[in-house]
Amino acid sequence: MSIIDQAGSFNLGDRNVKRLGYGAMQLAGPGVFGPPRDHGAALAVLREAVASGVNHIDTSDFYGPHVTNQIIREALHPYRDDLVIVTKIGARRGTDGSWIPAFSRHELTQAVHDNLRNLGLDVLDVVNLRIMFDVHGPAEGSIEAPLTVLADLQRQGLVRHVGLSNATSKQIAEGRGITEIVCVQNQYNLAHRADDRLIDELAREGTAYVPFFPLGGFTPLQSSTLSNVAARLDATPMQVALAWLLRRAPNILLIPGTSSVGHLRENLAAAGLVLPDEAIEELNRMADIAA
Repeated sequence: MSIIDQAGSFNLGDRNVKRLGYGAMQLAGPGVFGPPRDHGAALAVLREAVASGVNHIDTSDFYGPHVTNQIIREALHPYRDDLVIVTKIGARRGTDGSWIPAFSRHELTQAVHDNLRNLGLDVLDVVNLRIMFDVHGPAEGSIEAPLTVLADLQRQGLVRHVGLSNATSKQIAEGRGITEIVCVQNQYNLAHRADDRLIDELAREGTAYVPFFPLGGFTPLQSSTLSNVAARLDATPMQVALAWLLRRAPNILLIPGTSSVGHLRENLAAAGLVLPDEAIEELNRMADIAA
């Protein structure tokens, strides 16, 4: 049994995945743009993740663009039967690396076909619609038009399951009127907890919640509280942050990313870290301080 089995599993659509997965965003170059600095290291990280028991990989064809999907295919194709690859559409990259909404029927359809081609798949397990009314966080606006396009592609057999990313509760409700929403992927971590109520609602409904930037993203989490708890537990602050998320709710699926095999192993070891109740109480107070 791999160490990540200790964190348990949860359903993602009709597939059961281990709660500690891997996010491929950092396999691209700086700013998630262009090729990686070390192509061989990128391949090694993916192979180590799967060899360690990871069966949930998060990616997108606009990482690079095309870079991470092509590396995933090179490293892992033909894929293990239990491996679930989740991608997202709804954005494209400018020549300067900017993030641009891509919600037209043509752009969304092309994005699905690009993901299929670059990953070497006939059907995508899960596709998240990345809502782009505000690049930096959820913002209200109807998603009926783009989600209808994605639902059409699902009916064509190109997509098995649909999720939403950067979504509000209102948009999730609207989405459910168009197709089943199997997961929500929003920013959430020890210091950013705007989705506390949403996570609990989704848990009651049996819907997966996948926090992006679980370790803070481009600005890694830094807190004396986090460091102190980690020191007492003989763990790294990032391991504690991941362990707290695993404890937070049973429907949380983690996708920490890294381009280093060493950091990957540290992240996966968080599955075996037990947080005492007093540590949980200390960490929970971090949200009040951050606010």
